[in-house]
Amino acid sequence: MSFDVDIEVRRGDRTISCAFKSPRGITVLFGPSGAGKTSVLEALAGIVKPERGHIAVAGRTLFDADQGIDLAPEKRGCGYVFQDSRLFPHRSVRANLLYGWRLQPAERRLIAPELAIGFLGIGHLLDRMPRSLSGGEAQRVAIGRALLSGPQFILMDEPLASLDASRRAEILTLIERIRDELGLPIAYVSHERGEVDRLADTIVPIGLPD
Repeated sequence: MSFDVDIEVRRGDRTISCAFKSPRGITVLFGPSGAGKTSVLEALAGIVKPERGHIAVAGRTLFDADQGIDLAPEKRGCGYVFQDSRLFPHRSVRANLLYGWRLQPAERRLIAPELAIGFLGIGHLLDRMPRSLSGGEAQRVAIGRALLSGPQFILMDEPLASLDASRRAEILTLIERIRDELGLPIAYVSHERGEVDRLADTIVPIGLPD
């Protein structure tokens, strides 16, 4: 089981309930803006603590309110790809990529830097600074940084939202390769039906309250 989730997350005056199990591949949290998709993703990452419930990924319990389990974000083994890439602006592309990789013990490293760089097609960007990258280039680097952090699963929060159509197609293909060739569980937030139809192995609808 890739994801086994049953939680309630409190955000302001709202309680967001979300329960799903997904066997493999890409799990898409799908719904309109403001429905709480990102809050669920943040709960998976350990950024937000649920009010109740449990979170397990690939058979490993990350949170269980009844058992008193709440692993810190850095112990959950997730690679997080944000909508706006959030690269370190003062570090080169190479330094961004190697930041998390250098922090991991050898047994946690999923992929060598040179393999990730080739996989992503970003070798020509290594000496550039983030401010000089296009949106598509920045997202490729952000995905590379996530892969090199030794993740056991990947979280993606609308990573295509700021890209034009051609760049979207490139990143969609890349995400499919991560699923098919690396076999990592992926939780992906989207409100775009086209992305859902192309990527989702499991769809989790999240709606606005009545």
